[in-house]
Amino acid sequence: CWIAQWPGPALRNTLREDLRRLQAAGGLSPASVGRGEGRALRSGIRADAPCWLDDPRCGEPARQFLAQQDELRGMLNRSLFLGLAEHEAPYAVYPCGGGYARHRDRFRDNDARVVSWVSYLNTDWAPEDGGALRLHPENESGVESWIDVPPVGGSICFLSELEHEVLPARRERLSIAGWFRRTPREAV
Repeated sequence: CWIAQWPGPALRNTLREDLRRLQAAGGLSPASVGRGEGRALRSGIRADAPCWLDDPRCGEPARQFLAQQDELRGMLNRSLFLGLAEHEAPYAVYPCGGGYARHRDRFRDNDARVVSWVSYLNTDWAPEDGGALRLHPENESGVESWIDVPPVGGSICFLSELEHEVLPARRERLSIAGWFRRTPREAV
């Protein structure tokens, strides 16, 4: 689902300013992949530098965004009966040339992440800047297909089990990524 111009321009601008403030203060750290003992920095797979929006170093715009996300979580539960209990979201900065290899947001051993979310904070983004989110929907024919979403002027949400990747950008790419989560089911 593509939601054009959400968050609105005023909040998007203050979120970008908050992200830039954190970046200048050294508040972003290189992202890792994996969990537990398998967790590692692997810039060839994932090149972004995040800071979680619930971090006390984040400003009022992050708190406003999280409040709006909580309202959206409630709407999704009322409309689609998803049982979403919480959400999590980090700012993410991808450097020039950086991307994120094809993956799923839902972990193999944990089904808590249900809906993934990306809100773009870039301005004046042109197609030649790259950095698209490439979605890989499954199809019956077995023929590879994808949908590229440029990182500009809105938000996209999709099921966390959908394979996707961030294509390399030719300039710095700013966003908020996030996940709506339910209480994980017990393994049987």
